[in-house]
Amino acid sequence: MQEDGALIPVRVTPRARKPDLSGRVDAADGPRLAIGVTDPPEDGRANKAVCATLAKALGIPASAVTVAQGASSRLKLLRVAGDPATIAARLESLA
Repeated sequence: MQEDGALIPVRVTPRARKPDLSGRVDAADGPRLAIGVTDPPEDGRANKAVCATLAKALGIPASAVTVAQGASSRLKLLRVAGDPATIAARLESLA
């Protein structure tokens, strides 16, 4: 968590059947939130979709979520702007 938001590690599955959050997955660098999106990984479409999917799940505007790291990878670090305590509580309710 940061003062003005949170960094959330995620694993993205592009071209999924439906957009959803499917819990946590273990990765070499620790647990990540698994997010599936229907968009292909072309022209940033999957990145935009993953930000919108997480924002919808957290009940915040899509503009509050950005890709901080891993724009061309399935393993990404998303930055969520807002109150860190509120974000953490909402993330816990998703798990």
